[in-house]
Amino acid sequence: MKKTGLAPSYVQWCVALIALLVSGRLLTNSAGAEEHTQPIKIGELTSSWGPTPGMVGLRDGLLELGYRENEQFVLGVRFTQGDLTALPAAARELVQYGVDIIVASEEGPAKAAQMATTQIPIVFSTVGDPVGLGLIQSFARPGGNITGVADLRLELGPKRLEVFHEIVPGLKRVLYLYDAADAEAVAGAKLYREAAPRLGIKLIEKPVQTTEEAQATLAQVRKGEVDGILEPPQASLNIPGFTLEASSQRAIPTMFDAAFWVERGALASYGPDFYASGRQTARLVDKILKGTKPAEIPVEVNPKIEFAINLKVAKSLGLTIAPEVLYRADRIIR
Repeated sequence: MKKTGLAPSYVQWCVALIALLVSGRLLTNSAGAEEHTQPIKIGELTSSWGPTPGMVGLRDGLLELGYRENEQFVLGVRFTQGDLTALPAAARELVQYGVDIIVASEEGPAKAAQMATTQIPIVFSTVGDPVGLGLIQSFARPGGNITGVADLRLELGPKRLEVFHEIVPGLKRVLYLYDAADAEAVAGAKLYREAAPRLGIKLIEKPVQTTEEAQATLAQVRKGEVDGILEPPQASLNIPGFTLEASSQRAIPTMFDAAFWVERGALASYGPDFYASGRQTARLVDKILKGTKPAEIPVEVNPKIEFAINLKVAKSLGLTIAPEVLYRADRIIR
């Protein structure tokens, strides 16, 4: 396996979850196509290193709707390990293997799936601006062979920065390291750039183009030079993994957009509940399986927002979280 630089806890979680899903005969990258007399083949496309909360939500949602795994559906996953440039080929592989539906997590996978096929139904999840990205014509009538679940991750950017400032009162200089090829990360930079001055924060933007550049940039960051690190919306170039390492080694507070990372060493997160997005995606898949065309299924928005704080990390950083901030948290890790 390619060395990822991810925190060990994340790798262990992925291994454990992969084992859990494989025990249900999850199709992996080496799986071949089955005939259509077999269970419906759902191909999941992601730039992650392993199963995501959204994938687990999709599977659980289908089971809750009464679908029997292996009898009525099977899941096949393509992981590109943070490499956005590998997504088009991975999407074409799913098409070649004859999947019946493609579920694409986030913007990059959704665009790759859209380029790979105009026939196979596509359902995206955890996408911030599907209209702006050209995935759909409108939320009410998406058009083409695609529909999905959007989230408020981008819109929540200014609020996320505000919450970060409340958690770390001395927050003055914030690093935002992101993949220059990631359209949503670039859009996020603009929102953070506009919000930072209102909070008395200087945003230090660092667009990077390679995994090596991302790792080197974070390896050079020192406490005192920056007061905190904001995470980009996708896991491309393994920036989240490198950030967790830098935070742990140099005691720098971090703010992510998903509680997944808070469970693995980030200080806090403020953003959509991706597991809920996966369950919502399952309902759209259900509509397609029952005969509705994707073009006729309105795109939904996941309204569920999670604010998570890791008190163990706060203590290690010497931070005392104000009681009124803790009171607002949806999840506290002690």
